[in-house]
Parts: sequence; C-alpha cells; structure tokens
Amino acid sequence: MQPNHTRISKFLSLILRHEPHKFGLALDPNGWASIADVLAVCQRAGIPVTEAILQQVVTENNKQRFAIGADGQHIRANQGHSISIDLQLTPQSPPTQLYHGTARRFLESIRTQGLLSRSRQHVHLSADVETARTVGKRHEEPIVLTVNSKQMVVDGYVFFRSENGVWLADLVPPQYLVFPDPPIAPKQDGY
Repeated sequence: MQPNHTRISKFLSLILRHEPHKFGLALDPNGWASIADVLAVCQRAGIPVTEAILQQVVTENNKQRFAIGADGQHIRANQGHSISIDLQLTPQSPPTQLYHGTARRFLESIRTQGLLSRSRQHVHLSADVETARTVGKRHEEPIVLTVNSKQMVVDGYVFFRSENGVWLADLVPPQYLVFPDPPIAPKQDGY
C-alpha cells in the first residue's frame, strides 16, 4: 500500500471503527456510512481523497479491513469496532483450532483471564499461525497461542467470521488456550 494510502486507511479505521461522532459521521446500526459523507469528513480533516482512491484503499488493503456495500454507495469496517455495531454476522463453525498473536508482556494476564475483547466488540482470531504471528508482531516478538475452538463450540461458545476471514469470539477463557511449550518466562531488564 502506498504511504498516503496507509494514512487514509488509518483515518478510515478511526472514523469507521472508533470515533465517527468526533468527526460528525453518521453510521447506521450495521456500521455503514455513505461514501459521500466519508469523503466529506476526509476533506474536512485535511486528507484529500477521491472516490477512486477510496476504492483503491479498500481493494489494496492487505487485511481487507473495509468493505464497500453492494449498492456501491456505502462503506464500513469489517471488524475491530470499539463502538457498538451489529455486523449482522451469523454464527459459524470454526476450524478445530484457531490462533491468536500477542506479545510476551500480556501472557501472565492471558493465563489468568483468557482473551478478552477489551475495548473492541470481539476477540480476533486467525485461522493460521502465520497470520497470528503477523498480528503479534505489532507489539514486539510475537507469541502465538492456540485456541481449542472445537472444545469451545462443544461447550456452547459461539464464533463468527467477518467478511475478511477474521474469526471473532466474545472471549476465550484460559482453559481453551494452549501456551507455547516450554513456558516462556517474562523478560527481565538488564539480563
């Protein structure tokens, strides 16, 4: 993605996933916003975007964070919202195992609390180790946890799959997580 496209993508994440109200953008209950309104918000924020560039950003985003509606007139984020949105996802049966990339500094908390959605609507999970590793690299050296999604389904937990292939769950309790073996000791400063 081109540098300016990265800036546009980050701004779209902000206005479509986290703070539409701050920019005067109205999302419908399912997270859709008029493309015309999004372009106007971008212009007011000093981010010049044309409809053609917006289409490119959506198409070229390697994580497929955004979707253009079937009518070609609306856009939304596929997942990752910190605001309440109904993405109209239907429960789906996940693969036997899913994966979650994280950082070493979060492991102790995850061991006791599991994976929590925190400020987002869902916990994000990957269908493959490499994607989870890439996600974990955002923080530092990535740690990949395995999720026993098969047992979670047996125990009544529900999974969804977003349009871009990210698996979503409300939470993942610690008993369904497989941590790296041998256990990874926390890094100590100066050693």
